[in-house]
Amino acid sequence: MASDVVPMVGSRVVDAGRLRSLLVELVQIDSLSRREGRIAIRLADELRALGADVTFDDAGHALGGETGNLIARIPGTVEAPALLLCAHMDTVSPGEGVKPIVEEDVVRTDGTTVLGGDDKSGIAIICECVRVCRERGLRHPPIDVVLTICEEVGLLGAKHLDLGQVRARRGLVFDSDAVGFAFTRAPGANHIDVVVRGRAAHAGMAPERGVSAIQVAAQAIAGMRLGRIDAETTANIGRIEGGRATNIIPDEVHVRGEARSHDLARLAAQTEHMRACFEEAASRHPGARVEVEVEAAYEPMAVAEDSAIMRLVAAAAERTGRTITPAGMGGGCDANVLNRRGLEVVNLGTGMREIHTTSEWLRVSDMVAAAEVTLAAIELAADWR
Repeated sequence: MASDVVPMVGSRVVDAGRLRSLLVELVQIDSLSRREGRIAIRLADELRALGADVTFDDAGHALGGETGNLIARIPGTVEAPALLLCAHMDTVSPGEGVKPIVEEDVVRTDGTTVLGGDDKSGIAIICECVRVCRERGLRHPPIDVVLTICEEVGLLGAKHLDLGQVRARRGLVFDSDAVGFAFTRAPGANHIDVVVRGRAAHAGMAPERGVSAIQVAAQAIAGMRLGRIDAETTANIGRIEGGRATNIIPDEVHVRGEARSHDLARLAAQTEHMRACFEEAASRHPGARVEVEVEAAYEPMAVAEDSAIMRLVAAAAERTGRTITPAGMGGGCDANVLNRRGLEVVNLGTGMREIHTTSEWLRVSDMVAAAEVTLAAIELAADWR
């Protein structure tokens, strides 16, 4: 196996072994959404040891969680605008009792849970970069590290982040797969919650008296445009719950889905199409009705390719002999919310693969590459004025 120390341009050094060790430790700390308390304590200790002033906001109280967003303020070595480094602490199910498998450069799940590289790979990169800055005495601006809660359940931590505790107004979010890309565009999303109501009856003795809510829901979904709608729009039905017994005509079904698009007009059109499918299906069954609720989960993100943060990222990539390509992504992340709240941030890939599945894995060398570019960006940001 290659050496754990990966040399970088100039005085910068990323310790791949240390980066891997922290990732492996972090993924073994359970941190489902609203249950990020243990990992928050561990990361607060990590960042305080690196000289950060660590506080927590009140987002946890507002969201019914164990902890708020972690906000760590690291003094700069020069006077310059602060730089934001952001990732999220929560993971998705099945995410408890993670047993990572390490095979040289690859860290993967054992097949029973997700790995949690989404987004603990981002957290590990941030911590390694801060550590290198301190160890090597690198010239850098003030750094604000924000580690959010409840990202996986609607970007809620970022929505409730106390920006009064955050100095930075530009920065980087680490929450995507492909290393070598800065995601400047991301879709907005609507969550769709539908209750289909029918009429209960004995399925064997009087089925004619019943109206099957399952049949209504099935017809609605069968007539619905789902999956990839166009280059900017997707839609999905993700959960269906209903029915009480095989001998009862089901009188209620609960359906949850979503629509996403980079274009607000297309998002609205797809959402309305999904609503109309349910209403039309109900109209074909006398006695059936539907209740459709739409929640705007988050709005699209679009950061100009000539923005200050993209110029910084491009310069950092060039300095490390790499390229960073601006791109659009299909998922939402904290960057959606932070940009809408007045910050200027882009999303850098960390190398996570097959996220939200029990086949999740990543390469440590991809994390090292992301850390290289990040360290260069930190140093270059010292000259921001």
